[in-house]
Amino acid sequence: MNNRDPRFDRGRDLGPRVNERIRVREILVIDDLGNKLGPMTPREALEIARSRGLDLVEVAPTAQPPVCRIVDYGKYKYEQGKKDRDAAKKQRQAAEIKGMTLRPGTDDHDLDFKIKNILKFLGDGDKVKVTVRFRSREMTHPEFAQASLQKIVDSVTESAVGIVERPATMEGKQMIMVLSPSKEVTKKPAGPGVPKAKPAPKAVTGDAQADESKPEGDEGAEAVEAVPTPEPAESVVEAPVAPQTDVPTE
Repeated sequence: MNNRDPRFDRGRDLGPRVNERIRVREILVIDDLGNKLGPMTPREALEIARSRGLDLVEVAPTAQPPVCRIVDYGKYKYEQGKKDRDAAKKQRQAAEIKGMTLRPGTDDHDLDFKIKNILKFLGDGDKVKVTVRFRSREMTHPEFAQASLQKIVDSVTESAVGIVERPATMEGKQMIMVLSPSKEVTKKPAGPGVPKAKPAPKAVTGDAQADESKPEGDEGAEAVEAVPTPEPAESVVEAPVAPQTDVPTE
């Protein structure tokens, strides 16, 4: 509950009027549960707020009569500050523009590298400002810069990640073009790791189910006659007979 003396707050931006600083004849009051208590004097509303250990905060001073809420002012101020910070952050992100600088004589390798970065920026949801800077003698041949910018536009159009928000125009010694992400690009693309789908289990046929349902062992098992398979005939190779030699006797 805010018990600060309002006499010491002069000359400062104090935000909404709170408690005794609300000095009007009549106000519309909404309590901490969101119930509309209707019109009453600030004194009556403040008594209700004090009885609940809360504050009376003016939330719509321009309304007729002004609208006040019964809340915890410290918590209310924190939540309002958080909302303001989030809104400012979103505004900065929306207004953020990535910059890319070229020369009229940028070779194909460097241009391809810059195009790759431009496509990444657009895919992340950022705008891109492409600037071609000329030297004094290069001003006589703007077609080189136009060819590079056209290659960028073709790549962006083909990849469908962006559009031309502002066509290329000359501004002094610079040719500037602005690209915006497509409406379909709402967030950063997902990473390459996509899990593969597991193969579906093989279907079990009726015969297989019947085999699995059979009890193990000899009891109740059906006799299955084994079909004898003919064994291949063994090939007999006769060993050569060594010639007999007469052994001399002594």
